[in-house]
Amino acid sequence: MSLFARLFCLLTCCALPVLALAQATVPASGCPVLDANDPQARNSLLYYVCYYQSSPGDPAHGAIQPAELPSNMEWTPSRGHELVFSQTHSVYWVRLNVQNSGKERQLWYLNLNYPLLDEVTFWQGDGPRDVLVTGDQHRFQARAVDYRYFLLPIHLNSGESRSITLRIRSSGALNIPLQLETPAEVIAQSNHLAISHGLFYGAILVLAIFNLLLFASSGTFYYLHNAFYMGTMGLFLFAMGGFANQYFWPEHPAFANTFIPLSLILCGLSMTLFGRSFFEVERHTRADKTLKAITWLCVGVIGLTLVLPYNQAILLNTLLGLIIIFILSVIAVSRWREGYQPAKWYVLAWVIMAAGALIYAAAAFGYLTDFMARESLMLMAIGGQVILLNYAMVQRWRLMNNKLLEVEQEARTDLEYKVHERTAQLRSTMRELENANRKLATLSLNDPLTGLYNRRHMDNILPELCAEARRTGQPLSLGLVDVDHFKAINDTWGHGFGDICLQTIADIVSRHAKRPRDVAIRFGGEEFALLLPGTDMKGAQKVCEALLEDLRATVVNAPDGATAKLTMSAGIALMQPNEDQQAFFERADSALYKAKARGRNQTAIAES
Repeated sequence: MSLFARLFCLLTCCALPVLALAQATVPASGCPVLDANDPQARNSLLYYVCYYQSSPGDPAHGAIQPAELPSNMEWTPSRGHELVFSQTHSVYWVRLNVQNSGKERQLWYLNLNYPLLDEVTFWQGDGPRDVLVTGDQHRFQARAVDYRYFLLPIHLNSGESRSITLRIRSSGALNIPLQLETPAEVIAQSNHLAISHGLFYGAILVLAIFNLLLFASSGTFYYLHNAFYMGTMGLFLFAMGGFANQYFWPEHPAFANTFIPLSLILCGLSMTLFGRSFFEVERHTRADKTLKAITWLCVGVIGLTLVLPYNQAILLNTLLGLIIIFILSVIAVSRWREGYQPAKWYVLAWVIMAAGALIYAAAAFGYLTDFMARESLMLMAIGGQVILLNYAMVQRWRLMNNKLLEVEQEARTDLEYKVHERTAQLRSTMRELENANRKLATLSLNDPLTGLYNRRHMDNILPELCAEARRTGQPLSLGLVDVDHFKAINDTWGHGFGDICLQTIADIVSRHAKRPRDVAIRFGGEEFALLLPGTDMKGAQKVCEALLEDLRATVVNAPDGATAKLTMSAGIALMQPNEDQQAFFERADSALYKAKARGRNQTAIAES
């Protein structure tokens, strides 16, 4: 026998019991009776349930109460199988016969643990008070008990039997997880779920706020996107679990139905934004373009979600969400292979989340049983994913911090090198500046034509020498020397020859300022000065006479071949005790004029 033939036989054998079950129908009276006082029977509730699927066109499809059902309608016993059906336009009728074998009147609750059913009608008798119409398309206050699931209170007297009939219609998948429980069992189960759900949603809220604070302090956008993802995922699960309908908008059932696919597509958008910022994909790469396209696609689907029917919107957004998870996983694996270590934890987080999401989606669309267990599994998967994602962000932060430290170290090393380089350049510049300052000082204090000190230098040094002479009592002499008839020389041979004469005179004057502290100065024009610290009047007169004699012996050749003889007049003053520099200078100047008045080419001594 070929492999294909063997496989066909195996599938046929597996399908025969299902086909036989589908054909095993009974009349309404054939549905078994459940003893509500028997815990084992309550735990085996699905062995006592009968149901009927009424498709459009079936007389039972249009019935709005059990009395309108066809009398010959054949019911299908569930025989322990979960009542789970994929999306359909059919209306499902469910019957459960219960009796109280106890000796007292007791209360039980028929618990329908699936909050996303559009309309659920309970009948437990023929009176108007025995009917309860509820569902997530009705206001929350229509429920018999303020609870996220549908609870029907059943009061039975001792020995009383009753038929419970349910009419269930929904635009999405049909999960009918029925349980018959005592009040104590309902409270115990509610308490256990409250603890687990409180821990989960509390942790999600705290982590979302923590990431928002990190974003506010650092400005890093993947913290904001992670907070956005945790917020939208928490709201989606909150709505799927029936909590949003109970606490957020109990008076707005239409929006409650719209919010489920809306929060789902917002999850897809936040996942994409977080992945794009977390992976650090380079701009204009294929991954970057893909994530940008998905982002804009999610924005467009948000608008469609607001106008599409629930069954179409939830199917579209679920498929898009699974595609986003797949694409993000591929990009994460690619980044991991490129050496981006935080992507390793991201991949692990998405593997856990994807497994939980697939199981949860299969249960939500009616392909798997026990929706409440799948919901708990999804919460654990999301919890594990959130922990791993935040750990991945810690690893990313460590990686970025190490890179920053490396960059900082490189910058510090480069800065130190540049500082040393700039310091060397600065020292060189400072030396050049000092030399330039010296040259500038020399230029500012020296006469450019003769090279002697100028009047500015004399104005600076004369007060110092006078103060020193007064302090030490040492003599200080000043000789003012003026070239005789210098204007005639300029008029006869020109200013160029006059400059040559001045340079010749300056050389003679500087030769006679022999001692280190003697100062030769071109005072202005054809006037010169000799400052002679530590020299008395006799010594100063000797210096000036020698200077004049040296000049008389000097011959300067004129441009026309003639020879020019130069003479000078000199006035000498010796600083007196308690005399200021102005009076000292004026006495020397008066002596100079006295020498000129006597016939020039001679020296004159200032009066004391």
